[in-house]
Amino acid sequence: MISIDLNSDVGESFGNWTMGDDAAIFGSVSSANVACGFHAGDPSMIAQTCRDAVAAGVTIGAHVGYRDLAGFGRRFLDCSPTELADDVLYQLGALDAISRAAGGTIRYVKPHGALYNTIVTHEVQAQAVVDAVRAFGGDLPLLLLPGSVALKAAEAAGLRGVAEAFADRAYNPDGTLVSRREPGAVLHDEDAVAANMVRLATDGVLIARDGSTIRTTAESICLHGDTTGAVSMAAAVRRDLEAAGVDIRSFV
Repeated sequence: MISIDLNSDVGESFGNWTMGDDAAIFGSVSSANVACGFHAGDPSMIAQTCRDAVAAGVTIGAHVGYRDLAGFGRRFLDCSPTELADDVLYQLGALDAISRAAGGTIRYVKPHGALYNTIVTHEVQAQAVVDAVRAFGGDLPLLLLPGSVALKAAEAAGLRGVAEAFADRAYNPDGTLVSRREPGAVLHDEDAVAANMVRLATDGVLIARDGSTIRTTAESICLHGDTTGAVSMAAAVRRDLEAAGVDIRSFV
């Protein structure tokens, strides 16, 4: 049977500011990319998210990002590789303590936002992220965009690189994500999104925004938890994947 992981960005609420419905989306996904406090999330929210993930049997991953709360981690930071590696290691340590207290543990790492997109092509920052994960130990897999230099750097360092696709994001013909600054970058049509993900899981094909096909492989599908209708979309994607005979389970 074909299997694929469904992951979602969670733990991103901060103080009185609520982002998404993490507990609800855990009914559809198999992996949780938990914010580590640098791009979003506060200690209490992160802890509650970890407790909810453990209760739901959802795998916990560290969603590390630039130190950019004001920009939600969606702005490039031209920091040194040492500073970036230290920031990533700090975030891993924080989430490790919180997840263990909740009865879980970090099982993988996924960079967030601008950091994720930067290390598709930025070799120096990609290596810094990989170095931080290696320094943390445990040989944690890295969840990354197919074809990225970070994926190659992870594998060269002896770490498992896991390729993912994005359900609710539009793609350029070259397989990169359409910038959030452009109209139509975020998709909202549940039926179209679910059909595209079934096509990906069964045929290894994505449809780009110009209608062209992208041949790719992915072990995981990301469903952002902060978009309007995220819970309903996640349920629709899972429903249609299972109806097509695809088993939903974590990649670790």
